[in-house]
Amino acid sequence: MTRKESYIREIARLLSSFLTGGNAEDLLTYLVAGSNLPGPRANLELAGAFSETVREFAGADADDNQVLWTLCVELSCISPEDAPTDDPHEFLPFCGVRGIGAIGSLSPECVEAALAHLAEAAVDPRRRVREAAAMAIRDLLSLQRETTVPGLEDWVEGGSWPAMRAVITGVAEPDLLAEPDFAEAAFRFHRKTLIRVYMAKERESEAFRALREALGYTLSPVIAALPGIGFEYLRQLATLDDADIRWIIQENLKEGRLGKRYPETVQHIRAQMA
Repeated sequence: MTRKESYIREIARLLSSFLTGGNAEDLLTYLVAGSNLPGPRANLELAGAFSETVREFAGADADDNQVLWTLCVELSCISPEDAPTDDPHEFLPFCGVRGIGAIGSLSPECVEAALAHLAEAAVDPRRRVREAAAMAIRDLLSLQRETTVPGLEDWVEGGSWPAMRAVITGVAEPDLLAEPDFAEAAFRFHRKTLIRVYMAKERESEAFRALREALGYTLSPVIAALPGIGFEYLRQLATLDDADIRWIIQENLKEGRLGKRYPETVQHIRAQMA
């Protein structure tokens, strides 16, 4: 039995106990104990096992769906005061946000409510909770793409820097980008985000710098999925006299998925920027 299988088995047991008796204490204690916090990296495998198992249970029974939805929302709402950064209890809102994405992915009718909660998580002061929002967006997109993509438009066009970061990191998934229509949506989100970056006057905030850092690696998988229009767009960006845009291009050109597959094109764009 793999470690993930062991996690799933134990979480399934604890969820069954919770759904039968109504007490989530043992489940929460298990998640906190296995969080790997404090430390540099939370236990993503355990959080993934939690979200997968929650989705399975919620999909099997409508009453359990509502109970588990309420549990995940309550976990996601645990405040930074009660679960500060690097505290083991920070893992609870992380798992709650992942659970919201998992349950939201079960049907188109669930997506709107899920996105409303994920919008709050995307601007949480805790980095890990913001990362969970991006992962949950990816979960929604994996099963409810047609409903989720329109719901993310406002995040890019009028949202905050953290909300935009959640979108671009959520869509930059090679498995999702293999679908041409989705790749075009991901390209559109990146293009709109980069327009806002280019137009930005204030660029010193932590939120802006985090978005810039993310754009340094999320653009390359989108370009690899749409190399025709993608590289033409990079050539256009390369003509801009903007230090942040140039840094974003240079970082993406370093990615192996572009350099190994399109070495001549990458070299040409580098020469253009020199």
